[in-house]
Amino acid sequence: MTARTREDIRAIVIDTLAAIAPEVDFATIAADKPLREQVDIDSFDFLNAIIRLHEKLGVEIPEADYGQLATLDGTVDYLAKKCSSAV
Repeated sequence: MTARTREDIRAIVIDTLAAIAPEVDFATIAADKPLREQVDIDSFDFLNAIIRLHEKLGVEIPEADYGQLATLDGTVDYLAKKCSSAV
C-alpha cells in the first residue's frame, strides 16, 4: 500500500461523493459543515460512500466511527490516520 497525502485522500473523498451526487459543486463545500446536508445524500448513499472509500483506500471504517465522517475535514482527518496506521 502506498502512503497517501491529505490532498490525495481529500481528492478521493470528493471523487467518491461526486459519483453519488454529481450535481454538487464541490468547490462550494464548507470543510467544517455537515457533509451529508451539503451534498444532500441519505443514509443509503452515505453507506455507499463509506463502502467505496473502503475499497479505494483499503481501510476498515467501523460503524462506530461513522460520526467522525460528518464533515469533509473530519473525513480527511479520520482517513489520513487510518491510512497511516495501515502502512
